[in-house]
Amino acid sequence: MGTRGHTSNLTTGTLTTGTSTRGTLTSGLAAAVAAVIALAAPASAAQRADEPPAATPAAETSPVGWAGQGGGTTGGGGTAPTTVSSASALKTALSSGPAAVIRVSGTISCSGMLKVTSNKTVIGNAGATIAGCGFNVAGAANVIIRNLTFRDWDDDGINVQYSTRVWIDHNSFSNGYDGAVDIKRASDYVTVSWNKFSSHDKTMLLGHSDDNGSEDRGHLRVTYHHNWFNGTNQRHPRVRFGNPVHVYNNYYAGIGSYGVASTKEAGVLVEGNYFENTKDPYHRGEGSSPAANLVARNNHFVNSGAGDAGGSVAGIPYSYPLDAASSVKSIVTGGAGAGRISI
Repeated sequence: MGTRGHTSNLTTGTLTTGTSTRGTLTSGLAAAVAAVIALAAPASAAQRADEPPAATPAAETSPVGWAGQGGGTTGGGGTAPTTVSSASALKTALSSGPAAVIRVSGTISCSGMLKVTSNKTVIGNAGATIAGCGFNVAGAANVIIRNLTFRDWDDDGINVQYSTRVWIDHNSFSNGYDGAVDIKRASDYVTVSWNKFSSHDKTMLLGHSDDNGSEDRGHLRVTYHHNWFNGTNQRHPRVRFGNPVHVYNNYYAGIGSYGVASTKEAGVLVEGNYFENTKDPYHRGEGSSPAANLVARNNHFVNSGAGDAGGSVAGIPYSYPLDAASSVKSIVTGGAGAGRISI
C-alpha cells in the first residue's frame, strides 16, 4: 500500500505526487486518543445528500494532516474519563490544569465562550449537544474535540487562537451567530475533519484580519478534510496567510455564496473535493482582502462553476489517504457529523 508524497512546491493546476490508496494514515503519531472508534463500510452513492445512511466509513483514531505534525495531537491521552452533564461541570473540566478526557452527556445549555486548556480530549456521548455557547481554545496545545453537536451559539462555535495541535473531528454545527470553526492569531497544526455544517452563514474563517501578518506568517497551517457543507453560505474556508492550507475530499452541497477563498498571502491546495450545486466553488480574493494563491487539482463538479485558481502553494509535508473526488459525496454523507462514531 503506497502513500501520497509531494514535492516542495505546487504550481497552478499541477501537483507532483506518488501513488495513494484510502486507509493510509499520517505517520509519526502517538495513538493515544481515549475514544477508540469502530465504524462500518461506506453507504451507497444513491443515498440522498440530506439523509445520511445508516452505515458509515471507518474513522481515524488519530488525526490526518497538520494536527499530526509538530509532535502529534493526543489530547488527554489515556487519562481516565470524566463525564459531565451540566454547564458548570463542563466549564470546570475544560479549564482545569491537568490532562483530561471529558465525556459530555445530554444537552448542555450555556452562553458565551467556555475556555479549553491544554491536553484535553472533549468527546460527546450519543446525542451530546452544546446549545447556546461555544468553545474557546486559546493559548492551548494538544486539544481534541469530537462527536458533539453545537447549535445556536451566541459568539463562535469553536474559536482557536494562539493554539497548536488541535483536532476538531466528527462534530455537527448549525444555526450559530458568528463563525462555526474560526482559527486565527498564530494558531498552527490544526485538522478539521468529518464535521457537518448546516443552516449557517460564516462557516470557517482562517486568519482574522489582513493586518495581522506579523503574528500569522509562517503559521495558520490547517487541514480540512471530509467535511460536509450542507447548504451553508460562505467561508469554507476563507483563508489569510496560511501556506500550505490543505482542503481535500470535502463535500460542498448547495453553497449559497462561495466555497473556498484564498486571500492575503495565503496558499491553498483545493484537492479531490465534490462540488454540487455550487456556483462559485473557489476563488482568490474576497471583500477588501487581495487575491492570493490557490491550486486546484482533481475536483469533481456537478451543476457547479469552474472556480478561479492561480499562483503556487508550498508542498504538503505529510502523507494522507485521498479518495477519488467522484466518490466523496457518498463517503462524506456516510460518515460526517456527530453521532457517526462509537465511543
